[in-house]
Amino acid sequence: MEETSAGGLVIDFNRDPISTVIIGRYDRRGRMVWSLPKGHIEPGETREQTAAREIWEETGITGRVIGELGSIDFTFVADGRRIHKTVHHFILERTGGEVNTDDVEVADVAWVALSDVAARLTYADERRLMEKVPRLLAELR
Repeated sequence: MEETSAGGLVIDFNRDPISTVIIGRYDRRGRMVWSLPKGHIEPGETREQTAAREIWEETGITGRVIGELGSIDFTFVADGRRIHKTVHHFILERTGGEVNTDDVEVADVAWVALSDVAARLTYADERRLMEKVPRLLAELR
């Protein structure tokens, strides 16, 4: 089975220091897991639209896509089925909104300095994406 999601890194260039929001969820063992906001692509949505929608739904922050960050592929088993999932990540610039935890899937939302975000993320594949951010931002801005 194949699944595709989108999300990303929404950056507030007006914060000092420049910061991004990450989400916290509890895993099956009850541990807090920090990650980038993301979710399933709805029918008729582009990957970019999904990224902006999911970030807003999970954090309360709105943003506009300014570039591609990269994709992550992984496989897991759920309900006895093997699932291959691809998550497309984008870089977004914050356009508004206020942080909230209204989404039932999210336990916490935190502003983190862009320079510190890799150290806060739980998953190695997302931390690897963060290595690309300085170069991408230099090209985009």
